[in-house]
Amino acid sequence: MIQKVASRAGWKSADLAQTESWFHRLSNEAIADFETAMRTAIASEKEMFDLDVRDFPLGEAGNAALRCVHDATQEGLGVMVLRGFPVQKHAPAHLRLLFWGLGLHMGVPRPQGKQSQFMSDVTDAGGVYRSAKGRGYNTRSKLDFHADNADIVGLMCVNAAMSGGESLIASSVHAHNVMLEERPDLVASMYEPFVFSRQGEEAPEEEPWYESPIFSVTDGQFACRHVRNHINGAQAAFPDVARLSAQQTEALDLFDAILARDDVRFAMHLEAGDLQFLNNHTQLHSRTEYEDWPEPERRRLLYRIWLAIPDAQPLAPGLRPTYKDVSTRAVRGGFRGVGITEATRAFETRMAAHHGMAMRIYG
Repeated sequence: MIQKVASRAGWKSADLAQTESWFHRLSNEAIADFETAMRTAIASEKEMFDLDVRDFPLGEAGNAALRCVHDATQEGLGVMVLRGFPVQKHAPAHLRLLFWGLGLHMGVPRPQGKQSQFMSDVTDAGGVYRSAKGRGYNTRSKLDFHADNADIVGLMCVNAAMSGGESLIASSVHAHNVMLEERPDLVASMYEPFVFSRQGEEAPEEEPWYESPIFSVTDGQFACRHVRNHINGAQAAFPDVARLSAQQTEALDLFDAILARDDVRFAMHLEAGDLQFLNNHTQLHSRTEYEDWPEPERRRLLYRIWLAIPDAQPLAPGLRPTYKDVSTRAVRGGFRGVGITEATRAFETRMAAHHGMAMRIYG
């Protein structure tokens, strides 16, 4: 019998509005720690995949800020925003390097697309969201609520949009519970497999689509894998895959409608210098459409990193086609793409060893 999920990550919009436990303003000491780590990495002159945590030495204040991220995403509400890093003082390439280094302290970065990029620029590059190969990060479109393919997603805001581009988040735990209360007959179908498109970003050895449940519970821990755009993409691109049933479509429509409710979703404006981190298993995120600045140097820009972290929750076997490994303390997730090299695999193996994580995803 499907039961209500009890979790601190099952918040309502009003809960976040009434607390600042998801928000941490960086102290001067933490900022200094981050800047020292960044300068040390720059001085090393190492390539991205040759760097490790020793090239980003953090003091107590910097480490304390990252502990806030860990505790909030893994044991708390599932979201944390670090605010106040002075991005205007630093070159974009150096900020990118800093965010990479912070990620190395937290876990193992995961590839994010066809070219196997381990860090993405979230900016309008003219992409088309509603298309066979559409991804949201390179468009200015309004996005559906979705989860990324990693334990943690992190964003560093370098430039905010001229207007719009609000970050929207919702607890998939709470949305599940609302759906269970309103339409228990539809919730069961969300625990069954749905077909997702890989949006043309599969590795050579992968099928262009995979199956995954949207809801799952393993060892008492809930996870949600929801990307409606990829489900619709599979229906449009692959006529041989199972068609959505009327009940599945109704369930998806209801879930999306619940996520859009004002008492479920929470809106936040990410400012330049904000670092937002979300637990992808319990939180869904979206974005409003935006208008950008005419000046190229002011255009909306965020850096995105996906992370597998050592103590993330175990996942259901049905999530193996997308995560490749569902065990805790294991490197998992990401879109493998076509650009994985010996250098990137050596980097992943080295970082996995540093964090005490198994590395089994390449068979």
